[in-house]
Amino acid sequence: MYVCLCQGVTDGQIRDAIYEGCCSYKEVRETLNVASNCGKCACLAKQVVRETLTELQTTQAALPYPAEFTVA
Repeated sequence: MYVCLCQGVTDGQIRDAIYEGCCSYKEVRETLNVASNCGKCACLAKQVVRETLTELQTTQAALPYPAEFTVA
């Protein structure tokens, strides 16, 4: 779905920016120029960023790690 009509930014593009390394709304805004024109999309963009970051944190916390590490 389109989040920012002025810049043509979708929620998928926001998620992709986070998956590619953006760690905050500010970084997403700088990367995609979301909410840089009229600003009406800022709340929705922040929500997508927050939900995606929370999902990533939850997923990473659930990763099983081996009890022992071996040196290759």
